[in-house]
Amino acid sequence: MLTDLLTPETILFADRVDGWRDAVERVAQPLLDSGAISSHYVAAMTDSIAAGGTYIDLGFGIALAHSRPENGVVRTGLSSLRVGETVLLNDDAAHPIDLFFCLAATDPQSHLDTMMALATLLSDETLRAELLASSTPADTLAVLTKIGQNA
Repeated sequence: MLTDLLTPETILFADRVDGWRDAVERVAQPLLDSGAISSHYVAAMTDSIAAGGTYIDLGFGIALAHSRPENGVVRTGLSSLRVGETVLLNDDAAHPIDLFFCLAATDPQSHLDTMMALATLLSDETLRAELLASSTPADTLAVLTKIGQNA
């Protein structure tokens, strides 16, 4: 399922970003470019994080930026941004992030399906380590194709 959403165009890498806001804007850009979300969706995610939304920290240096469908989701999409320099989510030292995902879901079922697929990936220590070590879209996609094979 994740390989249906994450493509070479939606898997990004940056040596450095200018804080968490820049990271959220960058990870959302492929979804904006494809028309999956509107700029209102990006603002809603940023506003939620600024209001204390560190709940998007999934652990292991991974965050899942998202908002409600009515805030500008046109179609379900997922993108990722791996940063070379750790970013402090909401400028909070307790939430260092190296990998950002941006989830746009049109409905609760697609939201849950994507969350379950991410949970499967991130709960596998080997796959999570490989994902965090990825340095190209091809590396990331190779990890995603292994989901379910390690069981």
